[in-house]
Amino acid sequence: MLKVMHSAANSPAPTSQWEDLINLPAPNSVQWDNIKTQLDLVLLALETLTGIGSEAMLQAAVNLNLESRVPDRVALWRLRQSNPLRKGQGGRKKLDVEEARALVLITCYLAKQHQELIRRAVGLLEQMAEDNREPHQAALLGDYIDAFCNTYQERMEEDATISTDELTHLALKMLIDLLFYSGPGGHRRLWLALIDRSIKF
Repeated sequence: MLKVMHSAANSPAPTSQWEDLINLPAPNSVQWDNIKTQLDLVLLALETLTGIGSEAMLQAAVNLNLESRVPDRVALWRLRQSNPLRKGQGGRKKLDVEEARALVLITCYLAKQHQELIRRAVGLLEQMAEDNREPHQAALLGDYIDAFCNTYQERMEEDATISTDELTHLALKMLIDLLFYSGPGGHRRLWLALIDRSIKF
């Protein structure tokens, strides 16, 4: 069973978080496409669970003093379009290390803001597993799974190999990940997970 984390009274200031990420291993050029995909999927899970949109992400950038790296809605859209799974040709294919760090900090900042909802959803998931019931039978989880799957299908290139069950599994995996990214040191966890998964993805 998942151990629900306890939030710490204090968390590092944004400056020290940025320094934390600078001191962690940087990805190599081969890993970038998978990192861009993983980052976008984590944000997709967060927005479909909480209902936040680009305005909340841009406000987080301002609060974290990252507006020079994510200055407006168009810049944010281009960063997310760098995910090679995304539909459309309008986005650029490049995402640099500083932009990736900024998206990691924004994601974890927003996850922390919505930690109570994330905890509740993961708690429900645990309860449903204990009761041998399907996750979608709980209203909160059902709404999240539907929103995640529908948004994924709207935004990503069609992939005949991915089934509804696989998308549901991905949605629930991302939900559990969000719990860990919402806690103290979440930015470090997310950054290291991106690099680790990009090797195995």
